[in-house]
Amino acid sequence: MYTGILHTHTLVVSLFIVLYLIKATLLVLNRHAALDNFVKKTKVAEMIISTLFLLTGIYLAVNTGNKGTWLWVKLFVIACTIPLAVIAFKKKNSSLALISLMALIYAYGISETKSISMKKADTAVNTEGLEGAAAGKVIFESKCQSCHGADGKLGLSGAKDLTQSALSPQEKIDIITNGKKTMAAYKDQLSQEQIAAVAEYVQTLK
Repeated sequence: MYTGILHTHTLVVSLFIVLYLIKATLLVLNRHAALDNFVKKTKVAEMIISTLFLLTGIYLAVNTGNKGTWLWVKLFVIACTIPLAVIAFKKKNSSLALISLMALIYAYGISETKSISMKKADTAVNTEGLEGAAAGKVIFESKCQSCHGADGKLGLSGAKDLTQSALSPQEKIDIITNGKKTMAAYKDQLSQEQIAAVAEYVQTLK
């Protein structure tokens, strides 16, 4: 279900930004009559898109495992952007419309990168002196626990219950390496030895 909601959210956010971009462009070009006509024709569609935007966003915020600072900044930016946009189009203020558009794009960037600076952070894990499941536990706690939970049962962000997994050790390694659905791929973040260590630790959760 999480994966479907995530895809729906991504779609409606993209549509919302496209609609907003068109309206902002018409406003900046002082084509007020065309803007009013566009708003009238897309009113129902925009209401549906906005509602889905809100509902799917709430679901994802509640069910995401990675609730870092980026999430709260994103929610704050969106909460400020919506009333600002309403004022901008009501007052036909192109400057406010552009500011709110940039804020909306910034919020989207935060969501995609999980960073308020929109740059991927260095997330290297130090496992020096550790091997096997012991190293895997350290990596799991850093990379996996926010979604899977310490016991493997948390199930946030679409994470599977690891205690019920019937996957072989190699299948676990493949998924950790390449990712699957909402789970990120770790082939660029972890070494093959570290990935194997995580898979070995996950076996102990069953």
